[in-house]
Amino acid sequence: MKQLFFSVTLLIVSFSMDAQEGPKGLNINDAAPDFTAKDQNGKAVNLKENLKNGAVVLVFYRGQWCPYCNRYLKRLEDSMSLVSNKGASLITVTPETAEGIAKTIEKTNATYPILYDEGLSIMKRYDVAFKVDDKTVEKYKGYGIDFTKANGESNGPNLPVPAVFVISKEGKIIFRHFDKDYTKRVSVAEILEHL
Repeated sequence: MKQLFFSVTLLIVSFSMDAQEGPKGLNINDAAPDFTAKDQNGKAVNLKENLKNGAVVLVFYRGQWCPYCNRYLKRLEDSMSLVSNKGASLITVTPETAEGIAKTIEKTNATYPILYDEGLSIMKRYDVAFKVDDKTVEKYKGYGIDFTKANGESNGPNLPVPAVFVISKEGKIIFRHFDKDYTKRVSVAEILEHL
């Protein structure tokens, strides 16, 4: 019952976002904006540097509190050899601080880079960030999820649409999955088709 109630409440985030103008996400053939951020090991990860070795699968996720994100990130981890065999790499981006990222790794066994997007700079460049409305923020607090605490003061109650972009070695977006319904995730098979 608690899981069902939690899932219904999670839907409120996507519905409240639809009521706003909301993010649109970058499109196929757009130039992928470069970025540098630190991963879970404190290592600086730069998009252009990664592209020198091949395509990059860029994944935005909401946080360790989201069961849909955790299942998806685990699926990606289980498929890492398939991505690597295509000469590609995987980078994930979240608004959550290091504490949340550590919990994500515990839940998913992720070995790929997970970047804390301080100030939402990467999410804004890829047009996936949105502000969670006050009513939903308060409801989530009732479940023990405080977005400002989870994301830090610089990110506050903001989340990304859980989008996926495949970026070619030349720095162009060649595939995108952008759906405001966070329960709909692109399959690993479809990502592999575009690598």
